[in-house]
Amino acid sequence: MSNRLAAESSPYLLQHKDNPVDWYPWGEEAFERSKKEDKPIFLSIGYSTCHWCHVMERESFENERIASALNSDFVAIKVDREERPDVDDIFMAAVQTMTGSGGWPLSVFLTPDRKPFYGGTYFPPADRYGRTGFPTLLNAIAQAWKSRRSELEQSANELLSHVRANAEGLAVGGAVGPAPLEAAARSLAAQFDPDHGGFGGAPKFPPAMRLEFLIRYGLRTGEASARSMVETTLSRMAAGGMYDQVGGGFHRYSVDERWLVPHFEKMLYDNAMLARVYLIAHRAFGDADFLRVARETLDYLLAEMTPAEGGFFAAQDADSEGKEGVFYAWNPRTLREAVGADAAPIVAARFGVTEHGNFEDGETVLSVVRSIPELASEFGRTEDQIRALLAGARTKMYEARSRRVPPQTDDKLLTDWSALAISAFALAGRLLRELAYEEAARKAADRILAHCRRDGLLLHRERKGQADIPGFASDYANLIEALLDLYEATFDARYFREAVALQGSFDERFADPRGGYFLSHEGHGGLPVRPRESFDGATPSSNSVAAMNLLRLASFTGDRKYLESSERIFARLSGYLDRAPIAVPRLLCALDYRSSLSREIVLSGEPGRPDFESLRDAVFASPGLNRVVALADSARSLSDLSPLVQSREPRDGRALAYVCENFACRRPIADPTELAAALGA
Repeated sequence: MSNRLAAESSPYLLQHKDNPVDWYPWGEEAFERSKKEDKPIFLSIGYSTCHWCHVMERESFENERIASALNSDFVAIKVDREERPDVDDIFMAAVQTMTGSGGWPLSVFLTPDRKPFYGGTYFPPADRYGRTGFPTLLNAIAQAWKSRRSELEQSANELLSHVRANAEGLAVGGAVGPAPLEAAARSLAAQFDPDHGGFGGAPKFPPAMRLEFLIRYGLRTGEASARSMVETTLSRMAAGGMYDQVGGGFHRYSVDERWLVPHFEKMLYDNAMLARVYLIAHRAFGDADFLRVARETLDYLLAEMTPAEGGFFAAQDADSEGKEGVFYAWNPRTLREAVGADAAPIVAARFGVTEHGNFEDGETVLSVVRSIPELASEFGRTEDQIRALLAGARTKMYEARSRRVPPQTDDKLLTDWSALAISAFALAGRLLRELAYEEAARKAADRILAHCRRDGLLLHRERKGQADIPGFASDYANLIEALLDLYEATFDARYFREAVALQGSFDERFADPRGGYFLSHEGHGGLPVRPRESFDGATPSSNSVAAMNLLRLASFTGDRKYLESSERIFARLSGYLDRAPIAVPRLLCALDYRSSLSREIVLSGEPGRPDFESLRDAVFASPGLNRVVALADSARSLSDLSPLVQSREPRDGRALAYVCENFACRRPIADPTELAAALGA
């Protein structure tokens, strides 16, 4: 028989609906039972594409004996961390405090009033290799709850006090200058791996936010090492097995320092942020290969992660057929069957496919081990012939792979993650003049605005046409950013107006009077602590994104309230900026905007006309990132919100560009070449 999770919408919770564990979703029903029966809570947090979550389910949660122990002595709660990032934030902090590390599945034991007193991550089904088995742990905690209750409750109170202190962050400082930018660049240079790119050793995660900061830093200072770190990292990642050489898109992280063997899940947020950073790196440095990777990544999202009605799915699993990575790996036989005997030796040489392999069971994770000139020389072909052969082989391999059992797709649509993808597609649509990318961004944004709002407020998740869960700070911040990006890409005034309105709701519901924003609000019940995102993790902190949004809104509107709010964020997070700046790379991007010569660019004219589009192309071809772009059109679409566009409507039928700094504009420019020069292109 199914348990209570059968009534949930989360794919992760539904994966556990047939467990013999008497699971509850996070909510008052579980808390009331815990109090009534005086049983501690076992809280298990994970997500649908988490490999070790699947392992612990198979080993422990599907085990009748273990489930019986859980059901007898505990109230078991299962949480999808992607649906409740606030719950995950609080209890991950608790486990990290207890153990010095964290991860998923997250396993935490709580008092009936939701105070954590013990926790960890994955526990095996029996004692082994020096690790306590889950049954042993359950028995020990059940006995301690009966015989040493006061000790556990004291430990819980102390731990919760520590978590509350962490949620407050470092002490609020004073004014923040540009010094953290220099300090962060030095710290990243010290951690940089010159051989393989990236920062530090294995495992290596894709550092999209750090790379964007370094692009900005290099453009502002001319520092050659910043460019070198970006180019090396992007090139090595794209050549490695962490990049899907057949289908496009990036896996979650590399288990080694060479980007060779990945953890195979694919996350929407990684691919959205990486597509964006490859685009802006191409624009800054002119590397055609970066543009190829950006296109392939976006095309992967369109092909496999986009429903027909628009939007973006959350993730794809690492496992298929019960094993991680088998969908993506190749051997000489499967390669030959896919591409033919004539092409197979060249494709194998290109991607390192051998009889011994580099992965499990003699399989190979594809990576680029031979360049096209090397292949041309080795096989007596021209470089153009090699390129054509590889392109054809890639198509055949994709078709052959599509006949395998695919990894499961987590088909929920999360507002905050989708917003990251909207920003990437909006930039690509404008930069590449690719209508399909612009349409993907529009459809996703329109879907959120139409379906993920209730009483004017954002909702966090939509699945199968049903939207639910009150929005978090990350939903508001990321969507505001996406709408501003979409306005600049399309000049559809509706998106700018929605961004301004959402910023008002965001301030009203999430703002901390001392500066910055909480992650949750009063509508997110059952929390022992009100969390905030202070540093940038796998996704950007809502405070970091909000700081940039506020600066951009100030540049668009001239309203000082936005500037003052951004200053309060910098002050609130000044401790991180001073002591650990590389922990907040997206906030560093906002600080770079504030510390640099930012521009307001107004294009006056009618979109679609050749003279207007040539000016717009010049703006978007310019590598500078510290700017806003607005349209002054004959309909006066934004004249009530932005003094930038007032009195700059088109006259005499001629398109013009105004380059302004602090709302002081130079003479209008009609020539695209002159505009490019004025923008420093």
